[in-house]
Amino acid sequence: MTDGRRVAILGATGSIGAATLDVIANLQKYAPDSGWCVASVSGHRRIGQLIESAHKASPVPQTIVVSDEQNARCAGDLIAKAGLAERCRLDVGPEALVRAAISPDVDTVVAGIVGRAGLESTLEAVRAGKRVGLANKETLVIAGPVVTAAAEKSGAELLPIDSEHSAIYQCLAEARENATAKTSPSSPAGMHTQPGVNGPSGVNGPPGSNGQCEFGSPGHKLPGVRRLILTASGGPFLNASFDEMEAATPAEALNHPTWDMGQKITIDSATMMNKSLEIIEAKWLFDVPADRIEVVVHPQSIIHSLVEFEDGSVIAQLSPPDMRLPIQYALTYPYRLPCPAPPLERTQRWDMSLIPVDHERFPALQLGFEVARVGGTAGVVLNGANETAVPLFLSGKIRFTDIARLCKQTLDDHHHESAPSLDRLLELDTWSRRRAAELAETISVA
Repeated sequence: MTDGRRVAILGATGSIGAATLDVIANLQKYAPDSGWCVASVSGHRRIGQLIESAHKASPVPQTIVVSDEQNARCAGDLIAKAGLAERCRLDVGPEALVRAAISPDVDTVVAGIVGRAGLESTLEAVRAGKRVGLANKETLVIAGPVVTAAAEKSGAELLPIDSEHSAIYQCLAEARENATAKTSPSSPAGMHTQPGVNGPSGVNGPPGSNGQCEFGSPGHKLPGVRRLILTASGGPFLNASFDEMEAATPAEALNHPTWDMGQKITIDSATMMNKSLEIIEAKWLFDVPADRIEVVVHPQSIIHSLVEFEDGSVIAQLSPPDMRLPIQYALTYPYRLPCPAPPLERTQRWDMSLIPVDHERFPALQLGFEVARVGGTAGVVLNGANETAVPLFLSGKIRFTDIARLCKQTLDDHHHESAPSLDRLLELDTWSRRRAAELAETISVA
């Protein structure tokens, strides 16, 4: 593949998109002759912000994608007003996201579209063999086996942008080197010479695929690794009682103590459903069983994740809570370059606590372990139910604690299938949303 410097930002108006634009601008300043550029940007409804982002990029993107067809006329007018009509091509509709993802003018796709809406474009980028900076965890939650099989076939690189999975990826460097040494000792790890999926060997793919080694004990992948440990901030309700959580308002749930994120992911953090989805993502991304994944609460959001090895050693990745670092890591891997994210301030005291999770107050977390254990259709059902429940809570139609209840009941009501096709997964996405909405009608918030 190429150096990955022509970047498509899918979801450019969200927090991930804005951070990616900042990272690329910084890379251009650091290495002005390196060829880093934004090849395309996409947005759905915040069209003014999308056009402003395109206008600020240098050079301006070749393509501006507006996935909501109802905003096409508005986008065209704003592009003309900004003086971009001669330099940018407007592409409209959901299919335009796929066209941007597979374009031969794109090396790397940053998958930053929130939720199920990002599935098709991310999957097609993988099928096209692109490097994919994966911020859209729902793609793997919904269709993990489909995506990982496509990556194995195409040679695409899946580089995680979620801070927790990026941390694990970084902590696994030694294990990946050991895996590569066992399978291709003469081939050094590098941007152009990495066999297997996800760049370096031994990260995912079916047993027996190029670069696979055992994960700790027999039957698992990557040598010497015992456990992956995801950290969770605990969100705004870390110390709240169940009664306080049941009475929580949307404003309280959106008041995250350490991260500045969009509404949906902030509510997911408050319920710990975000961590539940990350458990499932880790299962597919690193090809590990659910019983080798752990979650601990770390309120300071400095330790982003840890890896425990068979000898008892634990390696962690630390940095201030800023998404620009994992984004840049996904773009420039395996190289480390100066980043606009702030460094860890070492002239002040840092308290870095690790706290066991309270599963009774955060029942959503257990759903993630169960879905990661059974696989199949469970992921798409959990995600569809959650994407339905969160807006219902934000609009005052259900209580905060009803989110996890709705998701569990929707999971319980579905007939599990272990090896579904992509079409079947998409059918169940529709079914799960409808079922969750039906269940919500039976809830009284009075």
